[in-house]
Amino acid sequence: MDKNTEQKISELQMIEQNLQQLMVQKQNSQMYLVEVENALEELKKNVKEVYKIVGQVMINTEKNEVEKDLNSKKEMLNLKISKVEKQEEKFRESIQEIQKEILEKMNKR
Repeated sequence: MDKNTEQKISELQMIEQNLQQLMVQKQNSQMYLVEVENALEELKKNVKEVYKIVGQVMINTEKNEVEKDLNSKKEMLNLKISKVEKQEEKFRESIQEIQKEILEKMNKR
């Protein structure tokens, strides 16, 4: 195997590792988004008192304030997930290109 092919294989492995890390990030963001959406659903119910955890203390808070905070987090998470999905697609395209290059070089032998 020539040096160029070895470099391509190394590059491929690095991109695949980055893709795995990105997928873990995406999964964590999606889980957090589900939690935020569940909390928003709970707030839609006839809730009279709302508490917010600050550090290790629960504080009675205005429902509107909590809704605003959760909606802001939801928006941020959706943007983050969208950004990660775009990066994920770029990584997948790079992986396909490099795999194609490696296979072409291997088949020429």
